[in-house]
Amino acid sequence: MSQRKEQILAYNVSILNYNNIVIMKWISATILILSIVIQANGQNNKTINRMTSEHKLEVATLGSGCFWCVEAIFARLKGVEQVVSGYSGGTTENPTYKDVCTGLTGHVEVVQVTFNPEVLPFAKLLEVYFKTHDPTTLNRQGADVGTQYRSVIFYHSAQQQKIAKEVKELLDQSDIWSDPIVTAIEPFSNFYKAEEYHQDYFANNPKQPYCRMVVAPKVEKFEKLFNDYLKK
Repeated sequence: MSQRKEQILAYNVSILNYNNIVIMKWISATILILSIVIQANGQNNKTINRMTSEHKLEVATLGSGCFWCVEAIFARLKGVEQVVSGYSGGTTENPTYKDVCTGLTGHVEVVQVTFNPEVLPFAKLLEVYFKTHDPTTLNRQGADVGTQYRSVIFYHSAQQQKIAKEVKELLDQSDIWSDPIVTAIEPFSNFYKAEEYHQDYFANNPKQPYCRMVVAPKVEKFEKLFNDYLKK
């Protein structure tokens, strides 16, 4: 075997070993996240049993880059009733997409996810959230750069805040990423629905260049990782 082939083989083996290590870390983290789910369910069971089916739904507001990507992912999750793209966390009232893109409004591109916690617990939703973007890059996701693309969880209750902190801490300690998680955990303050053409953007524009090159690969990766959680 030539030296070049040996180098290529060694490189491929190292990549395979690295991927196996990452997979094992994710499996360990998933098991620990399940313990958070079980604990949260135990605390909420009595309250949930007294609720009507209408009031069982919860809302999560999440920022993790371009909302075209994020909406396409969460809309496919079993237990999700609705996903709306919009803007949160800033001071400008009724901002437009153009306003938010300046980075001067303080708003973040987010999705507001309405979900059934009995089908999709909040901790599991956050596992999907963390696994489908890079939570270690500040004010950036890939080529999308600016404060409007920052990684942030806007919690709607003390319980959501507690779970978000636990999941973030757990994943930070798992060393899945080489850099620390910079995802912010902040109280929800406002939400402005984005323009209609942003809603269901990937579903309506699958051949648009950004959708083909960025959104589609993310969705494909997500569907492989969370096949058991997809809507049938």
